[in-house]
Amino acid sequence: MENEPDHENVEQSLCAKTAEEELNKSFNLEASLSKFSYIDLDKELEFKNDLIDDKEFDIPQVDTPPTLESILNETDDEEESFVLEDPTLLNIDTIDSHSYDTSSVASSDSGDRTNLKRKKKLPDSFSLHGSVMRHSLLKGISAQIVSAADKVDAGLPTAIIRIKLCDSVWVALVLEVSMEPSLLSVSTMTAQDFSVALLKDRRVMGVRTCESRCLFSGSKGEVCCIEPLHSKPELKDHPITQFSLLAMASLTKILVIGLKPSLKVWMTFPYGRMDPSSVPLLAWHFVAVHNYVNPMLAFCRGDVVHFLLVKRDESGAIHVTKQKHLHLYYDLINFTWINSRTVVLLDSVEKLHVIDRQTQEELETVEISEVQLVYNSSHFKSLATGGNVSQALALVGEKACYQSISSYGGQIFYLGTKSVYVMMLRSWRERVDHLLKQDCLTEALALAWSFHEGKAKAVVGLSGDVSKRKAVVADRMVEILFHYADRALKKCPDQGKIQVMEQHFQDMVPVIVDYCLLLERKDLLFSQMYDKLSENSVAKGVFLECLEPYILSDKLVGMTPQVMKDLIVHFQDKKLMENVEALIVHMDITSLDIQQVVLMCWENRLYDAMIYVYNRGMNEFISPMEKLFRVIAPPLNAGRTLTDEQVVMGNKLLVYISCCLAGRAYPLGDIPEDLVPLVKNQVFEFLIRLHSAEASPEEEIYPYVRTLLHFDTREFLNVLALTFEDFKNDKQAVEYQQRIVDILLKVMVENSDFTPSQVGCLFTFLARQLAKPDNTLFVNRTLFDQVLEFLCSPDDDSRHSERQQVLLELLQAGGIVQFEESRLIRMAEKAEFYQICEFMYEREHQYDKIIDCYLRDPLREEEVFNYIHNILSIPGHSAEEKQSVWQKAMDHIEELVSLRPCKAAELVATHFSEQIETVIKKLQNQVLLFKFLRSLLDPREGIHVNQELLQMSPCVTEQFIELLCQFSPSQVIETLQVLECYRLEETIQITQKYQLHEVTAYLLEKKGDIHGAFLIMLKRLQSKLQEITHQDEKTKEEFSLKDVEDTMVETIALCQRNSHNLNQQQREALWFPLLEAMMAPQKLSGSAAPHLPPEALKSLTMQVLNSMAAFIALPSILQRILQDPVYGKGKLGEIQGLILGMLDTFNYEQTLLETTTSLLNQDLHWSLCNLRASVTRGLNPKQDYCSICLQQYKRRQEMADEIIVFSCGHLYHSFCLQNKECTIETEGQTRWTCYKCSSSNKAGKLSENSSEVKKGKTAPSQVKMSPSCHPSKGDSAVKKAASEPVLDPQQIQAFDQLCHLYRGSSRLALLTELSQNRSSESYRPFSGSQSGPAFNSIFQNENFQLQLIPPPVTED
Repeated sequence: MENEPDHENVEQSLCAKTAEEELNKSFNLEASLSKFSYIDLDKELEFKNDLIDDKEFDIPQVDTPPTLESILNETDDEEESFVLEDPTLLNIDTIDSHSYDTSSVASSDSGDRTNLKRKKKLPDSFSLHGSVMRHSLLKGISAQIVSAADKVDAGLPTAIIRIKLCDSVWVALVLEVSMEPSLLSVSTMTAQDFSVALLKDRRVMGVRTCESRCLFSGSKGEVCCIEPLHSKPELKDHPITQFSLLAMASLTKILVIGLKPSLKVWMTFPYGRMDPSSVPLLAWHFVAVHNYVNPMLAFCRGDVVHFLLVKRDESGAIHVTKQKHLHLYYDLINFTWINSRTVVLLDSVEKLHVIDRQTQEELETVEISEVQLVYNSSHFKSLATGGNVSQALALVGEKACYQSISSYGGQIFYLGTKSVYVMMLRSWRERVDHLLKQDCLTEALALAWSFHEGKAKAVVGLSGDVSKRKAVVADRMVEILFHYADRALKKCPDQGKIQVMEQHFQDMVPVIVDYCLLLERKDLLFSQMYDKLSENSVAKGVFLECLEPYILSDKLVGMTPQVMKDLIVHFQDKKLMENVEALIVHMDITSLDIQQVVLMCWENRLYDAMIYVYNRGMNEFISPMEKLFRVIAPPLNAGRTLTDEQVVMGNKLLVYISCCLAGRAYPLGDIPEDLVPLVKNQVFEFLIRLHSAEASPEEEIYPYVRTLLHFDTREFLNVLALTFEDFKNDKQAVEYQQRIVDILLKVMVENSDFTPSQVGCLFTFLARQLAKPDNTLFVNRTLFDQVLEFLCSPDDDSRHSERQQVLLELLQAGGIVQFEESRLIRMAEKAEFYQICEFMYEREHQYDKIIDCYLRDPLREEEVFNYIHNILSIPGHSAEEKQSVWQKAMDHIEELVSLRPCKAAELVATHFSEQIETVIKKLQNQVLLFKFLRSLLDPREGIHVNQELLQMSPCVTEQFIELLCQFSPSQVIETLQVLECYRLEETIQITQKYQLHEVTAYLLEKKGDIHGAFLIMLKRLQSKLQEITHQDEKTKEEFSLKDVEDTMVETIALCQRNSHNLNQQQREALWFPLLEAMMAPQKLSGSAAPHLPPEALKSLTMQVLNSMAAFIALPSILQRILQDPVYGKGKLGEIQGLILGMLDTFNYEQTLLETTTSLLNQDLHWSLCNLRASVTRGLNPKQDYCSICLQQYKRRQEMADEIIVFSCGHLYHSFCLQNKECTIETEGQTRWTCYKCSSSNKAGKLSENSSEVKKGKTAPSQVKMSPSCHPSKGDSAVKKAASEPVLDPQQIQAFDQLCHLYRGSSRLALLTELSQNRSSESYRPFSGSQSGPAFNSIFQNENFQLQLIPPPVTED
């Protein structure tokens, strides 16, 4: 039984309407409906013996009518393909090939199959489920079809239906074209309008009559499929059967009606969105849901199958609930239930898909195109009556095959043009045998195992309870396994490399082992199967290796002695001793030779296996310890370093002792409960032995404890600590505990061969044991004092960190109660154990003293900042404690700053920002103060504090600037650029005090005193020039010139930054003194400065001229040079190079301006031409109807309405646009907006914002025209608009786009200035008359850029 959750409820209201109202609304029934009921007609058909007159229908007599069994048993071999027995006998070339009823996918075009939608394919499920369906050809019926078509010329087959002649016999009939199938059905569709009628067949006075009752009129839709609910004999008393439910599928929805006790509509369900060419399908079946059996209707159209569960409630009403639906990757043309859990689907390319309904898993796919399925296209297209059907129905008819597929009793019949095929589910045994015939033994075993576990789908033939079914399947699997083993041996390659044989058996043998163990047939595995595979040595080895994973996972415990022996010998021969050890500890070795196994383990160093054999085979737990101690004790006592092998043995020994004392078996499992106390006592007695069994005279006492302490003190003590946890109620164990502690103290304290770390581990272990509330141990307190003296000895500088860490662990473990705290602190301070001091001070809440511990400890001194921050930030500390910590930090502020200035500044700014000035006063060292202030104020230092929250006066910042001028004068300007909160006047005084002229000029410029800053820079430049003028020849010129050039570049930058905000006179006051300063050294005679580099100075002077030419007119520069007394008296030859350079620059700029003007003119001309062409181009509407009223504009002749066409292609009547309020009044003119574009862009709400009009399609261009050729009232409006020089919205939008495309300086401004310059007769861009603010040219702007790009490409 299956349990499926109910999903979407699609119940219809059943009580509010009468039957007549529902039928009139949903079915449009005629007024004169027949009063015959469905039950009357059913009884007539069932109990009358003379229903069909053989003479009337011209049915030939048959001497011996065939039975259903004989017909169904006439099949070909099920493994053969769909090929008829004798194709020559079935030749139907003479049959009319134009019959639409016989067109199939494989034989003719029943629609465009190549364009069917395909999605991703599901994985092939053959290997998982095998062959689920058995398909067979019905030879007898197929031969009759061909014979009738060939001899009688009866035409091609049309439909296959079922008729119930008695209670137990069902006959499948193949009807030819000449027959009338409508007389044989209870409900049918008429060929004229695809209505649905209920027929009642009668015989009155020997004359056959038929009365009809209309159920669905074709005027409300064309019904394609009807499906009545049939019930099996065992379900005849089901309460739902009394309603005589009938499902109908039209092209738009599904209808479920009840014929009894009166006609009633129970459900309507619309399809929703689907492919119009898909076929509506319906199918009923009784299924079990929630332990109740109810009918389920499956319907689909396209690639989604819906399942509707129909139930009757206690009130007698029918409820329909929607179950989970099935999504497919193909379109369906047929849906058939084969049982309540399995459905068979036929897709549009004639592939059968077997689907499990619950899991929606595809079990098998079968290709049946060879059937040449019969389609009902001619009936759906109504070719006999002239094709008077809708296009939708004709489209559906391309794939309709309702009358070609019939099912009953788990069998499905498919009618082809020349044959009939039957499909049915294979039994479970058939499915397994089918795989065996195809030599798929592994797949057959997997399928059989799924039957055994009850996980298989579409199972047929397994009955009885679970144990009986499993036994039947298990017997069959055993047979397959024997066959599989024989096949593995027979197909083994006789020749070739041994690796090939191994690979063959590695592929085959594990399958035998797996299924034998799954079936729990170890007797079969280790007897018959092992004997059979032992015939081949390679197969035997692979078999033994296959057992390893099962043994390691404890799935295989019991094995025969022979197999166990062979297994160990096999791995030993292959030198896989680690595998042998892993196997032994999982095996029952009682049946093996114990001594031989122990010897093998010891020789091969399999210590785990050796211990396991001793424990499990002989219940001996001490002997393995003795053997291991004999190996590791001598080198430890001699002080030698252990080898890796000895270290491994020692670790195993510790783990083994721990397991024995804890009651666990080694290496896995548990010791039997009755042996646990005995094992513990034996192990303790062994450990506390005074001497070993074979002790030499030189052996020290307690050798085993001493050996373990030397090997790994900490781990041995951990083993004892874990053991002591269980010694609570065992009196003898408590005695052992005290005895062990005494031995440990005696061995370690009285000997000096143990390190401080080892001694500390012992006392830490003791401190933890003594700190327990239920402690029973006794340890002399003087021993702890001795340990303290030993660890805190100031004379021993070795292992300082180790001794401190050991003492700290001892104190943290609870050992502090064993010491006097004041003495402990004194000794720790004396030994410089600052972590111990911190531990003690923290217990006393003396947090301020911990700061001293951090500052004195060189390894942890930088952690003091985090400690102070935590104390001041984390809640839980009192205000007095925080104050004492802060006061201690202030006392050591110089140490903190010298340690990490950034950390100290961040600490002060975070917690005591209001006391910064106090901290500054405490910092007497000026270098430390400078580092502190730089970390605090300079954001580049990385301190994570908001500078705005710091409550500091400008004096602090100015103090930092003064310190910066002292210690790092080269970084003053960079720092001033990021600093805030300082006063300019005071800062200028500081920089003047330290003669930092560049910094002073920067501050004056920031203050706004441009001339003052320039004078400082000019004075500095003049001094540099004077230096190189009076320097001797030995001085390096390059460094002096480099200083002059750097100073000049800084001065030029100052002038350029500020010239934009100055008038012409102020600019000349900056640039001319700079030019005179650079030209002054050149006036000197060669004798006055013989070493002066004239070319270098001329290059620098030319750089000044080029820079000032952007701000000072060229005539002004020449006039100023000529006014100089020196050059005005005939010494122009000295500045000839400068003047020629200026003229070259002028020629270059003149050429550049002419080229730019030409490009701008051509570009503007091209843009305006394209703009004119675009706005005068005719508009082509997308449609010939109004986009609002959907009427063609030519049909509205009665109205003299204007037609408005927009550039987007939409067309409207002006009256319609006015009704939609798609007009905007602008300056007395009406502007139209496209309704569709405005609605889509603004959700139906028009905006009158002009900025939005420019962005989208809210104001495309429109063209008005009359709906016909005769004039209308719109002509005057057009003429009026044409007379006014006003841009329409399209032109405005195009112009805005043009401006946006060439964003930058105004084209008009560029052309205006160029035209003004060209209007001068001399054509001089820099006229002498230009002066003052009027000379602020666009070309003088340093941000002016020419955007020279190729013109955009537009469509013609």
